[in-house]
Amino acid sequence: MTDSNTNTAPKTYPCPRCGTQTAWQDNKYKPFCSGRCKLIDLGAWANEDYTLPAETTPFSDEL
Repeated sequence: MTDSNTNTAPKTYPCPRCGTQTAWQDNKYKPFCSGRCKLIDLGAWANEDYTLPAETTPFSDEL
């Protein structure tokens, strides 16, 4: 009996930044495909591009 995991390809997933299929195992940039995508995502985060919609409260102007 052979082990079914020895003949399978490594698991891949799409890079959250560019969508390129990327191997998970031994990828030092996980979950990204490269250092470039990692830095682009960090820049977007620092630029506050990732925000959630929020309702304004009646007291929001008092802060």
